Amino acid sequence: MSPVKAVLFDRDGTLVEDIPDTADPDRVRPVEGAREALALLREHGIRTGVVTDQPGVAQGLLSDADVRRVNHRVDELLGPFDVFAVCPHGPDDGCHCRRPQPGMLLWAGGRICTDPDELVVIGSTAAGAEAARRAGAHGILVPNGRTRPEETAQADHIAPDLLTAVRAVLDEPPQGRVLADERPIQRAFTSGPEPDGPP
Repeated sequence: MSPVKAVLFDRDGTLVEDIPDTADPDRVRPVEGAREALALLREHGIRTGVVTDQPGVAQGLLSDADVRRVNHRVDELLGPFDVFAVCPHGPDDGCHCRRPQPGMLLWAGGRICTDPDELVVIGSTAAGAEAARRAGAHGILVPNGRTRPEETAQADHIAPDLLTAVRAVLDEPPQGRVLADERPIQRAFTSGPEPDGPP
């Protein structure tokens, strides 16, 4: 069994398309590979969760109910998730949950009884990766169109896409800076050793 017990995903831009401050559940669209990646984790008995910073709540652009409705839609499309964690604060509120602070990740890990060293956090920003580092968890950056080059340069672990990031943690925490796994998805679902010879 993998020493990784749970994977927390950033919601917007990692699991679903990033639409800032959306309050409309009908606009939720999973990113390519999200369903397959989550299925792999669940197949291997690894718990899953969603973490999201929603400063629009503090700014009056969203309500708590709006965030819950969007999260519910994410759970309908990609769940069931074991935990959802939300930071509703703005950048200048001084909270302990808004990334790069580790509070939200530690809270989510605690809710599913997972120690930080058994936890992997996958997201598209340097703030998320830094929060994972501060929490004592393993962070993987999956860049998207909004990820800045300097964020990619600073990341401990990088994967080109969500499915590669997940495949890299099925047997152990992430190893190496640039993660790669070229197995066909059908083979990734098997837990046995790779066969000899070409795929």
